[in-house]
Amino acid sequence: MSLEQFSKRDATPGYIYYEGEKKPKTPWESFLRVVRRAFKGELFVGLWIVLREMVTKGNTHTLMYPEEKFVMGPRYRAVHKLLRLQESESERCIGCGLCEKICISNCIRMETKLDENSRKEVSQYTINFGRCIFCGYCAEVCPELAIVHSGDYENASEQRAHFGLKDDMLTPLDEFKANKQQEFPGFGALSDDADSFVKKTPLAY
Repeated sequence: MSLEQFSKRDATPGYIYYEGEKKPKTPWESFLRVVRRAFKGELFVGLWIVLREMVTKGNTHTLMYPEEKFVMGPRYRAVHKLLRLQESESERCIGCGLCEKICISNCIRMETKLDENSRKEVSQYTINFGRCIFCGYCAEVCPELAIVHSGDYENASEQRAHFGLKDDMLTPLDEFKANKQQEFPGFGALSDDADSFVKKTPLAY
């Protein structure tokens, strides 16, 4: 492109052309360019904001874990819990197997048997948390609201294939009798007016 053509293009209305920074010709000009680029005003503004937040009381944004822990949201999907019936203290799980069938990670295993009353009960229930993606389908499909996602996100293990056994997830009877079973407001949770329309359940006979 000739100089004359460039001048015509530069004169086009509505266009702004950046000519670029002039190349330094001397070592001193190169040094000044390095200093100008490295010590801009925005750098010191950012440093001042960080320092101000550090020394201002009440502006701490760090939790002292594990003494302090985050309060998880109501729809947070962490380690599963198996709940009990409020009226009979029995397990809510009826062994239908829907959670095992819908699990897209193929991490739920269930074994059932007949009890002395010829009713099906769950003998073994495991979830492989090494495979689980915590999608929430198992809790969403459960007809008895037996399995829910809790806020317990600390599920580290020395083994890669960490299994969650039924006894670990089921609410202990002593905690249940002490009214310590938490009703989670996420997937599989009871509504606030559940007692008004729940009359009798099969496991309460």
